Amino acid sequence: MKKQLLVAVTLVAVFVVSMVASAQVKKGKTRAALTKQIMGGIMRPNCAALGEGLKTAPADDKGWAALATNAAVLNEVSYIVMDDGRCPDGDWANAATTLRECSAAVLAKIEAKDLEGASAAFKTLTGACAACHKAHKK
Repeated sequence: MKKQLLVAVTLVAVFVVSMVASAQVKKGKTRAALTKQIMGGIMRPNCAALGEGLKTAPADDKGWAALATNAAVLNEVSYIVMDDGRCPDGDWANAATTLRECSAAVLAKIEAKDLEGASAAFKTLTGACAACHKAHKK
């Protein structure tokens, strides 16, 4: 009987913890934006524009500046997704760290007008996104 009670309490505790972690992925604790709104409104458009822009070298400084803005915004997102209690686990934290490091590397390569280097760093960046989505996106 005690063993069954212990198993039941453990299962309830695991369920409650998983629900809390899941809630943190959906929304921060105090801010209005849902995580999916941050991803859809900030992350996705900047990631898509950066990926498209890195297919060929920009023709002018204005094009390079636009790519730099995309990379800088992605870097900021790496902080946003860790703030306000949004981080539920190590998969999320590792992906945010990789996003931060790779977006900074992309930005540095863009500032040096190094298309090949920026593209390589961007590929690693999108790998971080894929790892986090595998763990958390339903």
